Amino acid sequence: MDSRIGFQVVATAGPARAGLLYTAHGIVPTPAFMPVATLGALRAFPHHVLTQAPILLANTYHLYLRPGTGVLQAAGGLHRFMGWEKALLTDSGGYQVFSLAQRRTLSPEGVLFRSHIDGSAHLLTPELAVDIQRQIGSDIQMVLDVCPPYPASAAEMDEALTLTHQWARRARQHFLAQPEAYSYPIQQFGIVQGGVEADLRQKSWEALAPLDFEGWAVGGLAVGEPFELRQPILYLMGELLPPEKPRYVMGLGTPQDILEAIAAGMDMMDCVLPTRNARHGLLYSWEGVRNLKNSRYKTDFTPVPPWGYSRAYLHHLFRVQDPLALVLATAANLHFFLELVAEARSAIIEGRWPAWKAAHLPQLLTRHAADSS
Repeated sequence: MDSRIGFQVVATAGPARAGLLYTAHGIVPTPAFMPVATLGALRAFPHHVLTQAPILLANTYHLYLRPGTGVLQAAGGLHRFMGWEKALLTDSGGYQVFSLAQRRTLSPEGVLFRSHIDGSAHLLTPELAVDIQRQIGSDIQMVLDVCPPYPASAAEMDEALTLTHQWARRARQHFLAQPEAYSYPIQQFGIVQGGVEADLRQKSWEALAPLDFEGWAVGGLAVGEPFELRQPILYLMGELLPPEKPRYVMGLGTPQDILEAIAAGMDMMDCVLPTRNARHGLLYSWEGVRNLKNSRYKTDFTPVPPWGYSRAYLHHLFRVQDPLALVLATAANLHFFLELVAEARSAIIEGRWPAWKAAHLPQLLTRHAADSS
């Protein structure tokens, strides 16, 4: 393996762990939250000021459609195209198998999408997903998989596992033939599926383990299942997945989910919640969630991190529909989510994790009462 890539665990607290993920574009301290830049951009926020984030997530399917791989190759990859010098991870398009279920057809060959832009047909195979991500130049690429819905029938789950495992073998073989992009080393993560059924998760892991990916992801969670069914699966995966490899739980994103995933031994998470909810006036903080559109904040001059604009000012901006409201709210949410995982990492390293988590979790669950708008 190239010395520029790899993973190291530096501290543990039960299943929870702190580590260092090495990529060709820098070191990612873990636990790590990855802000979502689907199309190579954080919605309503300039990523050059996001100094806290060591890694962003972008989406293969969407970048393939727009701006297209020709543009990205001409630019020298997504890093150069968007002006981002740190690490990038790309989803393979597997989530779109779930989210665009009405626009796709599955087969052993791959997934046939009908573009949500113009209706044109595109066959995404496991091999093509590898090639597109190589053209994007992401440091970490995901294999094409099938993310089943919740609840899923036995037939749906069987098809999802069969195709996920077949596609993973093809993707791994294709990746290993050229494990680099733009002359730097890249990594490939496998995705374990199986819904909320422990036996299916075990089956999926056993089928994929021989492929020896550089890292592993837990897919098929946060797709509608209740928390009490999700959490045992996270702990099971923390036990099954190899400790020397990074573990990424896909799509998890409330502060509670993030802390519980860390407690189960997960290293990486992503979610659109901090950016999407910011655009609706919802702000996350150590005291819980607030809707700054509510009238109670009209004269609340409490400063909002990271830049110190007051809640009253953000309330005003949302009221008058000034786009600056989206920028400031997004900055606040991204700052908090990144601070959350940084503080969790420090607590693990310093031996404070159980007490720290117990002290903060009740506050994070608070949803402040809404006044009239």
